[in-house]
Amino acid sequence: SRRCGLAAGRSYSGGGAYPSVSLICPLPGVPKAVFAAAESREGFETRVTVLENGLRVASQNKFGQFCTVGILVNSGSRHEAKYLSGISHFLEKLAFSSTAQFGSKDEILLTLEKHGGICDCQASRDTIMYAVSADARGLDTVVNLLADVTLQPRLSDEEIEMTRMAIRFELEDLNMRPDPEPLLTEMIHAAAFRDNTVGLNRFCPVENTDKINRDVLHSYLSSYYTPDRMVLAGVGIEHEHLVDCARKYLLGVQPVWGSGQGKAVDRSVAQYTGGIIKVEKDMSDVSLGPTPIPELTHIMIGLESCSFLEDDFIPFAVLNMMMGGGGSFSAGGPGKGMFTRLYLNVLNRHHWMYNATSYHHSYEDTGLLCIHASADPKQVREMVEIITREFILMAGAVGEVELERAKTQLKSMLMMNLESRPVIFEDVGRQVLATNTRKLPHELCALISQVKPADIKRVVTKMLHKKPAVAALGDLTDLPTYEHIQAALSSKDGRLPRLYRLFR
Repeated sequence: SRRCGLAAGRSYSGGGAYPSVSLICPLPGVPKAVFAAAESREGFETRVTVLENGLRVASQNKFGQFCTVGILVNSGSRHEAKYLSGISHFLEKLAFSSTAQFGSKDEILLTLEKHGGICDCQASRDTIMYAVSADARGLDTVVNLLADVTLQPRLSDEEIEMTRMAIRFELEDLNMRPDPEPLLTEMIHAAAFRDNTVGLNRFCPVENTDKINRDVLHSYLSSYYTPDRMVLAGVGIEHEHLVDCARKYLLGVQPVWGSGQGKAVDRSVAQYTGGIIKVEKDMSDVSLGPTPIPELTHIMIGLESCSFLEDDFIPFAVLNMMMGGGGSFSAGGPGKGMFTRLYLNVLNRHHWMYNATSYHHSYEDTGLLCIHASADPKQVREMVEIITREFILMAGAVGEVELERAKTQLKSMLMMNLESRPVIFEDVGRQVLATNTRKLPHELCALISQVKPADIKRVVTKMLHKKPAVAALGDLTDLPTYEHIQAALSSKDGRLPRLYRLFR
């Protein structure tokens, strides 16, 4: 009792005397603190409402002055099998141009500026996303604008011509930039899913830029821009307010292209083929100047994984995090925190490799786990051998420490990404578009925690039974044949002497 009582006064430099009270006891004369607490989890769950026309409205509470709202459409380059390739690329560039209500892009930007807003459109293989971040008090204006941009675009001849020029410039830049990852990603998808679904080109081919016009775009839009293929998602707003705005601006609206019922919708399921795509290219011209980047050959090897709807998606995500990797600049060895397999087994042991990075692409009906590596053209044969060996070693023993580290890294990355409001918006929209519901972060973390070494071995064994997909860019004089790469990956024992015999 004496410990928490008033002790002798202690003199401070300010001249006053304060009682010495232990920090484990309440301060005398100070009211008891009342801490804020969440009354229930319901306020933080994603709410989904389906309107009469099939449009889904999804929202997530995130308190603050600003909100992110957008429309996601189940449409992308994978749906262009019956159309000219490149339509989604065109729609991405044409987004937020003139509409029935707004005479120009500048008028749209000025309208958003009144609410401190910015806009963006992104087209991927399976989704086109129109998004706006603005003051939450301008929600009515934002939803009105999004509805107009999505359903009432003018697609004037001048705008289409400007889009053609922008796409041609982007394609030239794609082939000249020092970072070849976007090009290799296109190549590995084309090799893995040859001429079908996610293997179709995400970028508009040069020869199609002059062929795509308003009629072609309207034909495509009438099939894919239907309410049942859309989600209006919002983060940072009241759900009922968003539903009211959706009813006001998106219910019973006649699109500019008419009332199509999606007769030409492509419902093909991805067919994994495997194979190789090679592009012989002089990489010495991508970085001119007094200190040019070394001329490198880039290889990407991939195997089919699984859909994000399958239970094995989480083990594959953990496996991808366990492989990790990156650029050789960060491969500084112990002390730099680089503990993933591609750092420890590849970059730290082979100083001549410039990069070794694992990627996992997952879609509604398939997936692709791949490793990108780059080195001097003279080292290509050995580089391919090392990467194929890493694929085989995935099926071996998984250390408890490295698995726990990978699971912790994955959970950490997930939670840090979901600190950002636009990322939450995209997560809400994509999950509801694919599954009509959303798994919350704590549910995903629980699934990650349940992954065992046996789960990793099971998914890898299933993956190694498939033919590999290979993308090769640069000087390919010493590249092993596709048959050699396939034979090496089919080696179940993974013994190094056998790999040496295959590649020599």
